[in-house]
Amino acid sequence: GKLLRAFYYTALLENDEYSPIRPLVDWLHYNGFSMVTKPAKEFTDSQGRRKVKGNMDIELTVDAMELAPRVDHIVLFSGDGDFRPLVESLQRQGVRVSVVSTIRSQPPMIADELRRQADNFIELDELKDVIGRPPREPRDDEQE
Repeated sequence: GKLLRAFYYTALLENDEYSPIRPLVDWLHYNGFSMVTKPAKEFTDSQGRRKVKGNMDIELTVDAMELAPRVDHIVLFSGDGDFRPLVESLQRQGVRVSVVSTIRSQPPMIADELRRQADNFIELDELKDVIGRPPREPRDDEQE
């Protein structure tokens, strides 16, 4: 098979402060990923703590359902059990679904029902040599 598209879904906090995810978003966009973003919502919880909310589940689900008639395989990088009904629906439409996440963390970063529903589960840790960055060499001013 051939990779047709790669999507990255994230909510962005758009204000004057530095966004730690912005360099990743820029790199992904530059390297051909279709970026799906929306503004994150900032609020203060009942304890007075600043919180950021930006769920992209609906956007991802709508795009996957629209693509389903034109693809034979979708690879989902998520462990969110909320995607189990999406995976099941895609499978009913004849789409093979692989899910990439990890069960090696404590707690595991994938819901058991999502892992069981997927046609194929790919352990993220096993992809580190393929998609990971090499360890960063310490700069001269960081060495002792």
